[in-house]
Amino acid sequence: QIDDLAEVDYSLSSLPAVFRPFIDLDLKGVVFPAGNYTDSPYVPASFTIPDQSDSMLYLAFSEYFFQTSSFAYYTAGAFNMTIAEETCSYFNINTEIFGSIIPEVAKYSVTPNPVMLKLMATEIPVISLEQDSFTVEIQGSMEVLAVLPDSTTQSLFTMNIAANTSISLNIFDQKLMGSLCLNRLQFSLAHSNVGSFEVLLLENILSYILQTEVIPSANGK
Repeated sequence: QIDDLAEVDYSLSSLPAVFRPFIDLDLKGVVFPAGNYTDSPYVPASFTIPDQSDSMLYLAFSEYFFQTSSFAYYTAGAFNMTIAEETCSYFNINTEIFGSIIPEVAKYSVTPNPVMLKLMATEIPVISLEQDSFTVEIQGSMEVLAVLPDSTTQSLFTMNIAANTSISLNIFDQKLMGSLCLNRLQFSLAHSNVGSFEVLLLENILSYILQTEVIPSANGK
């Protein structure tokens, strides 16, 4: 078991191949939702490890392993989250901030109210391996809700989100390190209770915040 959401089947997929200088072990490497061994929508492709002999152990993960991981965590709901009112308030995110970017919100919510955000993946994130890095394609949605004085919520609008990120891998001080990069972030308006509005300014502001604050902070850890 990996955690509360996912398990991994790493049983042998074939008999060990024993050679004079080394032993080959082919493991399944299938990740599935915890307690629910469901068939993956992906088909594993065979691959080989480059012929090298200067280390005691070589370990390789196929794209299939990451694809089934994405499927398992998506099925378990790991990509769905709610950013609570308290967190948004800590970062001074409220209807007044959204109203300064989206005039329709200011007209709809005259009195400043706290907000909460509901984020969810609408499709299984697509993970692709590349030379020294991998990319992640994410399709999702973000619902912005105003938190009223009586603690009820009122949906303001819902955005469709398409994001493409890449993580470059390198070895530093004998540790595998990853560097996150946001390649693309696109918004489109899915539903609005405040009326139709242009999403480009909001998209640019959030992209700027991610590029200059969030991602550098994540890469620094």
